[in-house]
Amino acid sequence: MSRLTKLKSAASKNDLALILDLKVSFLTNVLYRIKPERQYYQFKIPKKNGGERIINAPSSKLKTLQSRLSTLLLDCIDDINKIKYPNPTIKYPNPKVKHPTPQIKKSTLAHGFVRKHSIFTNAMMHLNQKSVLNIDLNNFFDSFNFGRVRGFFIKNENFKLHPDIATVIAQIACYDNKLPQGSPCSPVITNLITHSLDIRLASLANKHSCTYSRYADDITFSTRKSTFPTQIMNENDGGYAAGKKLRSEIKRAGFTINSSKTRIQYEDSRQDVTGLVVNKKPNIKKEYWQTARLQCHRLFKTGAFTKNTANGAQQGNINELEGQLNFIDQIDLSNRLRQKKPLNKKYGVKDHGKHTKGLISGRERTFSQFLYFRLFYANDKPTILCEGQTDNVYLKSAISELVTHYPKLASAKTNDKCYELLIRFVEYSKRTRFLLELYGGVDYLKGFIEKFHSQYSFYTAPKPEHPVIIILDNDSGPDKLIKYLKSKKLSESLELYPTSLNKTKDHRRAEFIHVMHNLYILLTPLANNDEPTDIEYFFDDVTRMEKHNGKPFNTVENRNTTTDLSKEAFAKHIIKAKKNTTNFDGLKPILTRVVQIIEHYDNIKITNN
Repeated sequence: MSRLTKLKSAASKNDLALILDLKVSFLTNVLYRIKPERQYYQFKIPKKNGGERIINAPSSKLKTLQSRLSTLLLDCIDDINKIKYPNPTIKYPNPKVKHPTPQIKKSTLAHGFVRKHSIFTNAMMHLNQKSVLNIDLNNFFDSFNFGRVRGFFIKNENFKLHPDIATVIAQIACYDNKLPQGSPCSPVITNLITHSLDIRLASLANKHSCTYSRYADDITFSTRKSTFPTQIMNENDGGYAAGKKLRSEIKRAGFTINSSKTRIQYEDSRQDVTGLVVNKKPNIKKEYWQTARLQCHRLFKTGAFTKNTANGAQQGNINELEGQLNFIDQIDLSNRLRQKKPLNKKYGVKDHGKHTKGLISGRERTFSQFLYFRLFYANDKPTILCEGQTDNVYLKSAISELVTHYPKLASAKTNDKCYELLIRFVEYSKRTRFLLELYGGVDYLKGFIEKFHSQYSFYTAPKPEHPVIIILDNDSGPDKLIKYLKSKKLSESLELYPTSLNKTKDHRRAEFIHVMHNLYILLTPLANNDEPTDIEYFFDDVTRMEKHNGKPFNTVENRNTTTDLSKEAFAKHIIKAKKNTTNFDGLKPILTRVVQIIEHYDNIKITNN
């Protein structure tokens, strides 16, 4: 049964709570026992054109409830689309399509807060146009009051919900008789209610050879005609007058046009749609990139940067800068996928992405330097690099259950089962492979170590406060890496601990290895008689014999990698899923060594700095 069908058949608060996968008591407490004024906190953010925008953000409990409702409604939209388009021939949106097609227009009228849609897909609709019209709707979210939200879910043909269910949904979504900005479900509901307006305006656009799209309260029309259709918008004496049909449709939907933000942009000037330039390809504004690049330069040199605000220069926030760089990178990546000869899934790189330096653009290089700085140079907590994602799962799960034993690795909050990591695990992805040449596996990590000094030396900001720790299986995997560590090139900087070990041959027996600067290697402890180990070796037989789909991971002696449970399945379905009942004592020697490294670097960084 689809989620839409379940919602349409719901008739009580209990039914809705079940669909939202919440306890009825939780829903009742959040909606009816806690006063609304205690459910929100208010703050202001500056608008691009001056002034301030008031944001009403929900409490954590209410946000949980609203997020569940948002997910439910997005699922319902998917169900509705499956009914309308049972045999789709195009996956929406398709970043490889250079120009919008009729099929895409039909399925992508709204792009804000829609699954698999973004400002990029919105901009894609308006590439290479003669004229681009931007319209902003006044007080968009304030236009949706309690009655309008409730009435929609009762009357709309796709929903026709029980009145009691519609009432509860409106109670979850509304505050002060309107949809608050800051609520995760407000944008989804506005899209549902505004869909009829989208259809009517798309029809108007089509009638006059235009393309239409909407991103929240930003409406865009574009055309390849030599002059913009006056039936939609007429420009005269430096002002704009909306056509009669456009004006009446917007008024019919309960909105008004913000005339101060209405503008037609022609092909001989910079055309932008929701912040992206669309003259030839979706791109960020030049000054946006220049500002981010200069801030990165200052950050790498001094460890800090400033930003210009309405109140003058202020200390920059590295999290905001990372968000801006991520945004720029997403646009660059999307444009890469649209190239006539796009890089393949491995970005056209031999050796699975170990040599991408010659392929990345200038902007990607800056982003790469920023990520390296954030993770390995100015890391605000110890950084852990494992061979693969399964090792991350093992160690995170162990720390969560042993939090009271390792206060340097995690801090307990309200109880032993609720914790906050005080170390950061690097999560590998195709983008880390391309930008950082990191994708897990010993070969990638060996390359990381080989280049560490040169990359470290690029920065002149204050020296690192925390170590970077590479955790490796002590088996045949790191043979080449061990050989490199024994080379004369590293003989001066490298130290084995305890220091009584022989620097030429005892690397595998070391509790940890200080390679250089803030870089350390931790090999899993050897077994009896110096037998090789991997991280899975340290789980007891009870855990290794737990079954998923009838298969165990199996004991060390009897394990068969062909027929037994894979490492990925063992990590996901046994260790992570059953961590509350798993014995993690075997991993204590590894976690203890991580703490020893943190303490060692705390001691030496004083003299190094």
